[in-house]
Amino acid sequence: QPQPVESGGGMVQAGGSLRLSCAASERTFSWYIISWFRQAPGKERVFLSSIGFSGSTDYADSVKGRFTISRDNAKNTVYLQMNSLKPEDTAVYYCAVGVGGPEALNYKYWGQGTQVTVSS
Repeated sequence: QPQPVESGGGMVQAGGSLRLSCAASERTFSWYIISWFRQAPGKERVFLSSIGFSGSTDYADSVKGRFTISRDNAKNTVYLQMNSLKPEDTAVYYCAVGVGGPEALNYKYWGQGTQVTVSS
């Protein structure tokens, strides 16, 4: 099972950057579409970005132009580079493995989440 593990979260000031990583030991990880979601306190989990095996990407409007998703299939790792961070980006960020699209139901495997806090 391509169980993902996130890392790279932390606290940063507004305007700063962070890079999240999502890794799995299972080599079949590279067969799937990998996406990032986030969930702020009291809010629903929302789609941010996805990347296919060939590198095709998709972004939510809220992060387009600020976040960049990439993957290294040799390392079974997907990255989310987050620039120009805003306080409203504060949330727990999740990596998900599945068949793609913005619906959480499309993803069978989820990481434990990593906290990102952006201070003003």
